[in-house]
Amino acid sequence: MENKVPLAERMRPKLLSEFVGQKHIVGKNMLLWRAISSGEVGSCIFYGPPGTGKTTLANIIANNLNGNFRKLNAVSSGVGDAKEIIAEAKKNKIQYGVQTYLLLDECHRWSKAQSDSVLSAIEDGSIVFIGSTTENPFTSMTRAIVSRCRVFEFKPLSENDIIECLNRAIIDKNNGFGNLPLIVSDEALKHFAWASAGDVRMALNSLELAVRTTERDETGKIVIDLTVAEQSIQKKALSIDETQYYDLLSAFCKSIRGSDTDAALYYSQRLISAGCDPMLIARRLVAHASEDIGMADSNALLLATSAMYAVEKMGIPEGLIPLSHAIIYACEAEKSNSVVKALNMAKEDAEYVKDDDVPNHLKNHPSINGPKTEYKYPHNYGGYVKQQYLPNSLKNRVYYEPGTNGKEKNLTRKKFKEN
Repeated sequence: MENKVPLAERMRPKLLSEFVGQKHIVGKNMLLWRAISSGEVGSCIFYGPPGTGKTTLANIIANNLNGNFRKLNAVSSGVGDAKEIIAEAKKNKIQYGVQTYLLLDECHRWSKAQSDSVLSAIEDGSIVFIGSTTENPFTSMTRAIVSRCRVFEFKPLSENDIIECLNRAIIDKNNGFGNLPLIVSDEALKHFAWASAGDVRMALNSLELAVRTTERDETGKIVIDLTVAEQSIQKKALSIDETQYYDLLSAFCKSIRGSDTDAALYYSQRLISAGCDPMLIARRLVAHASEDIGMADSNALLLATSAMYAVEKMGIPEGLIPLSHAIIYACEAEKSNSVVKALNMAKEDAEYVKDDDVPNHLKNHPSINGPKTEYKYPHNYGGYVKQQYLPNSLKNRVYYEPGTNGKEKNLTRKKFKEN
């Protein structure tokens, strides 16, 4: 009988040694690896893009530590479900010494009341809470929950990681396609990995679709080539090689910096027509709106972020219109790199000077024995009053110097105003 369970689910790793990717989290001797190995995993939140292993790692933790694993989805569950699991968890811990791990998918979707229902259970150790979300928990979840959890950020899997997972599925005789006369070309594997953009679930689902919809050839083989891969993942392969790809992207970026509107438009469309994700163009545009235009015309950043949002929500081809609008604006805008210069100088001091001796009048609780300088509330002085903000070792440091182009040339640094 044909197995109806999706390939991505069948191939889900069950052991930490089988887990692919996220070496910054579960690589040997990393924090979470040590916690799992020692059996000391506390409540945590896994945050990152879809298909990067958040649910899988939560399952591995529960299985590795011989715990009771319970799963809820924040969209369909409520306070009653959580209370039922907590009651069961307390009973199991008291009677059998078994720890319960509660995985809450899409945990950012829980309301404050729902989140509050598990707070005491997290604090007293009745449950180990593992939240899973694609949204930034620091902005999308209640602070009470986040403050009680360790946040681990998951990254998109590399193309090599995804190819490794695909090859496992191809040769696995129990859960994959190891019993089929399957041949997948290297070009097809690379395309699945590239087009899935770090989402291994998407890659596996696309491979499964390709296998199930491809008839055997005259020799009885199921051959998955680049054409089949393109159709299965619904994304055209790049029609340029890696060197050309990076050369075109470099030319696009430098055309914006050089204010050549025609060249920037051409290179953006050349990349997109070759199969490049338009969101990559949009993200680069946002970066250059601050890097090369910056304070000379801050509207460029607003327009670039709006275009990125439009591309994401509208898709192609409609999204190309606001994207081109923003590209033209960025090219024609006055240029200034003062933001990048200020950033680099401040970053260098933050890394190498590291003076945390905050002026006494700026401290949350001024030191009794510190200088008697009082904090001057700027609004009592018409909105600005000159006083020291940087530590003594940096008090005369100047990071931001207004450029001479566009709106920036009219700026007067308040730092240099006299009282």
